[in-house]
Amino acid sequence: MKRAWRYILVIGSLWLAGLPLFPPAASAQTTIKLNYSVFFPAPHIHSLLAVEWGKELEKRTNGRVKVDVLPGGTLTPADKCYDGVEKGISDLGMSVFAYTRGKFPLTEVIDLPLGIKSGLAATRLINDYYQKFKPKELDGVKVMFLHAHGPGLLHSKTPVNKVEDLKGMKVRCTGLAAKIVTALGGAPVGMPMGETYDALSRGVVDASLAPQESLATWKWGEVVKYTTEDFGASYSTGMFVVMNKNKWNSLPADIQQIIEKLNEEWIEKSGKGWDEIDKKGRETTLKLGNKIIPLSKAENDRWAAAVRPLLDEYVKNTKAKGLPGDEALKFCQDRLKKLQ
Repeated sequence: MKRAWRYILVIGSLWLAGLPLFPPAASAQTTIKLNYSVFFPAPHIHSLLAVEWGKELEKRTNGRVKVDVLPGGTLTPADKCYDGVEKGISDLGMSVFAYTRGKFPLTEVIDLPLGIKSGLAATRLINDYYQKFKPKELDGVKVMFLHAHGPGLLHSKTPVNKVEDLKGMKVRCTGLAAKIVTALGGAPVGMPMGETYDALSRGVVDASLAPQESLATWKWGEVVKYTTEDFGASYSTGMFVVMNKNKWNSLPADIQQIIEKLNEEWIEKSGKGWDEIDKKGRETTLKLGNKIIPLSKAENDRWAAAVRPLLDEYVKNTKAKGLPGDEALKFCQDRLKKLQ
């Protein structure tokens, strides 16, 4: 009885003192923070879409996940972005496959001159390719989604109406596009996008290969006069959005499901984003009084024939590495006919 009274007195004393009678409940779940390295500058539509992706993830997880987007390659440079994700320097990363040529040999199929006509088609194609082949070269990360820009076309200071007009023309390009220029009879000049405006202005180069968005985003519309719609040889450039595998595996299953759904939506948003800025580039160059030169089917076929050896070279190189390049190329060619 005495022990019972002592217990009651202790409990009463604690209550009067305002002290908790029971151990405190577990603290609220810790917020998951993800950093996201993006090579595009902050104002670019795909940096803005990355920020939107992060905000939407935060909203759908009721604040359980927060994403810090670091644009302009400030966390990892564009050519180190993929490795940075794989090593855990960043949780997420967006950059270009071609910046580390040779690292993704099978996926280079997307960069071939397949006759791309829109960013949405190119973006759907690269994701369809990934789902079909699940290339081992991407096993080091968790792929969120992929995207690819609109048709890489020829922008020049003098008119190019037929393939012969390119003979000897100095054309700024990068990566695989240099082989496209050579196949068409031009003289490729390797150069970053940021140096092209001055090079065109000073006559260092006569033309450049790039999507139409460059006419506005990079202001090329001020220093070129013509854009040739050479869809027979048009190309795209594949880009990735990937997550560190350990980080992905550490996420709760329900959050993984939310991210997967979000990624599906962002495939469409990314493809349409490329078409949106291509449209802006087209409108800009026309307002500046420049001319867009369409090619006839027969002429486009001639351009396609000129670059066909690049497709054969891709198949040869991938087969030498034991990769199904012939299957990947046929799949992309067949699929593209349905997407465009």
